[in-house]
Amino acid sequence: MAPNTFSKKNFKPICDQLGALDSDLKLILDSHGYPPLWKRSPGFETLVHIILEQQVSLASAKAAYIKLKERLVHITPAGLLLLTDDELKACYFSRQKIIYTKALAQAICSGELKLNRFPKMSNEEIRSALTKIKGIGNWTADVYLMMAMQRTDLFPLGDIALINSIKVTKNLAPAVTREEIALLAETWKPYQTVAAYLLWHAYLSRKKR
Repeated sequence: MAPNTFSKKNFKPICDQLGALDSDLKLILDSHGYPPLWKRSPGFETLVHIILEQQVSLASAKAAYIKLKERLVHITPAGLLLLTDDELKACYFSRQKIIYTKALAQAICSGELKLNRFPKMSNEEIRSALTKIKGIGNWTADVYLMMAMQRTDLFPLGDIALINSIKVTKNLAPAVTREEIALLAETWKPYQTVAAYLLWHAYLSRKKR
């Protein structure tokens, strides 16, 4: 396994290592246990799902994803491009999400984007390839790198839940800047992704309470 990825085998040891490094992350482990190893299959279907999650609740995104799955069974670029805008609207796709997912499908069908090359590419090479596609920004690229590629060193500063969690966990001022948070996250290198998993876990655990 490449040193810049994580798996079921090394996930908990990395969590323990972060806990030993940072007492606030250790407190998350002590209070809530290990986070789930959130993982998604790499490929077009997962990218569509992440695009659907942009700026909406996870429940809304999942409803649209399930509806699309029912319509296509196998979510492929060619299959999605066969659907009309009205058919995608019936799957709860917004106008923007229709544009974005079709742009992604077209990029793959044309050969502009080759997902099968990603395993040998660096994080920045993958980010550059993805963000050339209309509607895919850093947050979408980060989540794909983290959850589909299992890359260890991503910290999506555009994720509201993550930012809220780090503010609570670190008792930061409400006006703290993203630049300041990015500097703080640097202390968790090369395992910023796993630190983010811990912080998401804390956020979700607090919400349940």
